[in-house]
Amino acid sequence: MVPQWLSCSTAALLLLLHITTAVTQSCSGVTPGIPGIPGTHGPDGRDGPKGEKGDPGESGLSGRGQKGLPGLQGPPGRPGLKGDLGEPGPPGATGRQGQKGRAFIPFSQQRSFFSYVRTISYPPQIDTDINFDRSILPDRFQGGSLTNGTFTCATKGVYFFSYHISAKNRVCLKLMRRGEAHMTLCDTSDGFLVTSGSAVLKLEAGDMVSLQATKYNNIVAGQSSTSHTFTGFLIFSTA
Repeated sequence: MVPQWLSCSTAALLLLLHITTAVTQSCSGVTPGIPGIPGTHGPDGRDGPKGEKGDPGESGLSGRGQKGLPGLQGPPGRPGLKGDLGEPGPPGATGRQGQKGRAFIPFSQQRSFFSYVRTISYPPQIDTDINFDRSILPDRFQGGSLTNGTFTCATKGVYFFSYHISAKNRVCLKLMRRGEAHMTLCDTSDGFLVTSGSAVLKLEAGDMVSLQATKYNNIVAGQSSTSHTFTGFLIFSTA
């Protein structure tokens, strides 16, 4: 498409040429005619030759700018993959020597039992361990013992205890464990009586078990027909 300025310039040039011709003819005595209508635009001319290469432009600013301010801390990243197993560390220092353990005794060989009778001719004192002074079983069968009527547990486990006491009218006994009354058993009658009681106790090594008389008792003594016994044995070990 021909540019507008080129069309205007061409029209002006033709008009000027026509006026010049008319003036020339007027001077020679010829009357000028009416200007004709401008012709159409001609085709575009051919492209001119390629121009020379231009000078290089100015280079940009050299050097780095100033360091900016630190940005805000981002959110924590996701956990990474599990690392490889590290090399074994050096051996630690040798620990202190432990205490010497107790000798192992198979359950079939663990024996802890007693059965004693009281032959003392005077009644027991109140709130004092009743002394059973003679073993009923021979020494070769004895797996435990009483000291002044008190049994001391040597093998940790569950035990069974029982007693038989002769009294007149009434009797109340305390089964003691660790120095405290575990249970109190009483019985009454119009005349003489033989009462008994039993209990199952879980004992730790060192626990002590005994029987004590209370003020509510008439335990008989010094008669051949009376009997006072105290028996106990290990049911099973928990050591």
